[in-house]
Amino acid sequence: MGFITLEDIDTAVRAIGERTSLRPKVGIILGSGLGLLAEGVEAADRIPVEDIPGWPIPAVEGHAGQLVCGNLESQPVLILQGRAHYYEGHPMSKIGLPIRVMQRMGAEILIVTNAAGAVNPDFSPGELMLITDHINLMGMAGLTPLRGPNLDTFGPRFPDMSQAYDRDLMALAREVARERGIQLCEGIYICLGGPSFETPADLRFLRGIGVDAVGMSTVPEVNVARHGGMRVLGVSGISNKANLDGQTITTHEEVLAAGQVIAPRLSVLIRGVLHRL
Repeated sequence: MGFITLEDIDTAVRAIGERTSLRPKVGIILGSGLGLLAEGVEAADRIPVEDIPGWPIPAVEGHAGQLVCGNLESQPVLILQGRAHYYEGHPMSKIGLPIRVMQRMGAEILIVTNAAGAVNPDFSPGELMLITDHINLMGMAGLTPLRGPNLDTFGPRFPDMSQAYDRDLMALAREVARERGIQLCEGIYICLGGPSFETPADLRFLRGIGVDAVGMSTVPEVNVARHGGMRVLGVSGISNKANLDGQTITTHEEVLAAGQVIAPRLSVLIRGVLHRL
């Protein structure tokens, strides 16, 4: 059935261990066009993900496809510079493998980022949105990396999701944003299957159920992180304006261009959080 086993996870961990001695405290996932942060890692070991057995290989522009292991703001970090997405054809269970590897290597915190489209009409491209909660529409329909035999080593069969995003980490992010003069919106994120962008009718539906930003990642990763007891901080970079009336066209090039504006702000925010952990 293609479910991830403990042996699969440990095989990947061993392959990484042959290339780095780092034991990360924090795992970081960088979304589309947001790879700038990885360039500042000190004493970095860089591992192409195709060298890791079983790893889902990203094939989308803006996702470099490497692990960067080292120190950032004096914290040992494992950064996934570019992620794989379900729409690329990977089994949903494999989308959770990088998180399992982080957990097995000892990471206790996950900082997850993405490029997201605005659903809230008050949000503008280039802004950052602190994810306060998410709607797991895909998971409600059964499409979740937690489907299959439960990995009891990591967590319970029925994990609690009442505080998917850690309140103390959110408070820390707000504090850093205030001190650094970064405008930080807040809102609810939803992951859809993609790869097509949403119709105006889709967006009006999403707005009606309380969504502020939409993307094609993050929620499955957060589910696996919380199952394994990791504390999670989530930040979306708003890449395009809400197209509720169908008057504009959304492109991936627009998403990557927005990343050039978002990435420096995101780097300052995440560095500030890491500095205070």
